[in-house]
Amino acid sequence: MPRTPQPFEPRLFRYELPGGWVVLAGRTDRDNDHLSLKMAAPNDFWFHVRGMPGSHVILRVPAGTEPDNATIKAAAAVAAWHSKKREARQVGVSCTRARYVTKPRGARPGTVNIRKEKVLTVRPAVPETGGEETG
Repeated sequence: MPRTPQPFEPRLFRYELPGGWVVLAGRTDRDNDHLSLKMAAPNDFWFHVRGMPGSHVILRVPAGTEPDNATIKAAAAVAAWHSKKREARQVGVSCTRARYVTKPRGARPGTVNIRKEKVLTVRPAVPETGGEETG
């Protein structure tokens, strides 16, 4: 009898920012792919530290709402925290809407192309409430 493949259940970090905003961060390349390409809604914000390995981070944006600049910067700080630049004072983080994140054909897990990128410079940090692991 053929085995039914088990659905992939990503392991993510989940943070809540002031105002009830939810931030999700992937742990592995495969988690990052699933988060960025399957879970993220087109209007969610997507973040990744520039030029080095790190988690893909999504700021959930419920329909009819828009985060303020402080919320966007706080989500970018989470992306900086979940990277190899965690100890740096300032980190460049790419930010775009999830609709502009695509996977090149045949690319390794965790590899994506992004368009309409904005670069934010932030200090790596996570919310004081800490993060809970999912999955």
